[in-house]
Parts: sequence; structure tokens; C-alpha cells
Amino acid sequence: MAGHSKWANIQHRKGRQDAARSKLFSKLAKEITVAAKMGDPDPEKNPRLRLAVKAAKAVSCPKDVIERAIKKSLGGEGDDYTEIRYEGYGPNGIAIIVEAMTDNLNRTASNVRSTFTKFGGNLGTTGSVSFMFDRVGEIMYPVSAGDADTVMMAAIEAGADDVESDEDGHWIYCADTELSAVSDALEKELGESEEAKLIWKPQNRTNVDLETAQKLMRLIDTLEDDDDVQTVTANFDIPEEVAAQLA
Repeated sequence: MAGHSKWANIQHRKGRQDAARSKLFSKLAKEITVAAKMGDPDPEKNPRLRLAVKAAKAVSCPKDVIERAIKKSLGGEGDDYTEIRYEGYGPNGIAIIVEAMTDNLNRTASNVRSTFTKFGGNLGTTGSVSFMFDRVGEIMYPVSAGDADTVMMAAIEAGADDVESDEDGHWIYCADTELSAVSDALEKELGESEEAKLIWKPQNRTNVDLETAQKLMRLIDTLEDDDDVQTVTANFDIPEEVAAQLA
């Protein structure tokens, strides 16, 4: 049982405190629309849609926003969106994966490339850094869900592969194809999770100093501010003393 990434913990808290809620809701709604368009518009019959709705509810996305996003798929919206992954390196050679959903590939590629360049990184080709990550399902529970042993046992019973627990919560990992099933099984034992999503999990993380952390945060924040970008993942971690200075 390893401690969860300090950087991930900072991002988790940031996501809960972010004032730009409308931008976040817009990205969640886009995922809901595309998920519904690619499968059944009923979340109970569409695992991807069920997870997208769950993610929206986790950040208190209004019910009408969720329902409107599903209705858009029935009206044909979402047809023009292309899902694409960009890979590159940030300051100090940190590997970064950017997942986007766009109706204009040229615009998105140009924006992502210029952002990498502006903040001391460089965009690579597909596959240039993803081999350093594993594609897995991640389910997050708060500390109140139980102690580490209780959560570990529940995770094993549910079919999960690994658990990381620390003072900020519990992170349960499973095969990407089993996320929906493991999430449903865990809910019966631990109650509703805070998050359940597919992620790129770094195989190894590199600790960074304050200057590098600040540069990476500016790069990642700018990427996440792009309307076409859905997620940004990097394989670095922030030591406790550096995190304290950032706070």
C-alpha cells in the first residue's frame, strides 16, 4: 500500500475549490453527450455514460445540465467531436499525456503545441510517453469510508488490483475494462465513491523541486484551461516540503 501522489492530492483539492465551475461543467457535459451518442442514452445500460454522469454528480454538476447533455446526443449533437491524445515532455523531462475532445483538430493541435513550447516543454508523437503509464480504472473514496484494511478487503472482493491509502483518502485501481463492475461492487460495501474514472497511471513518478513544480503547474493549468482539453496527466510528484511552499 503506497501513499498516493502528493501532486494528485493537490489536484484533487484544487478540483473541489476551483471557481471556474462553468468550464468544468462544460467539459463534463461534453463527455456525457459523446458517451450517450456512442451507446445507449440510458446510464444503466451504458457503462461509459454511467461513469460520466457519476463524475458530474461528484462535483455537484446541476441535474438539468446532465439531462440536457444526454438530450443533445439524441438530437445528433456530439457527432463532430473527435477524441484524441497528445503526448509530450514538460520542464525537466516530465512526461505528460493530454486527452482532448474536439470539433477542430487543427485548432486543438496548434493550441496544445504552443502551450508546451511556451512553458518549456515539447510535444511528441503518439506513443512517445504513454509507454510510461498504465491505462487503469481509478475509484476514489474519502477517509471516512473506513480504515486502510477495510477498504483493501472490500477492493479485493470487488476485483480490484491495487489500493493506495493515506491521510487524504483511498484510491482503488482496477483493469480499465472492469471499472464499471468494480465500482458497482464497491458501492455495495463502502457506499458511493467520490470519483470513478479511467486514468493514465504513471509507472514511476519523479520528484521535482519548487521551480520545476511551478513551471509544470503553469503548463498544466494552461492546458486544462483549453476548452478542448478533457484531462492532463503527468508522471511527477511533489515532495512534502515543496508542497508546503506551493501552498
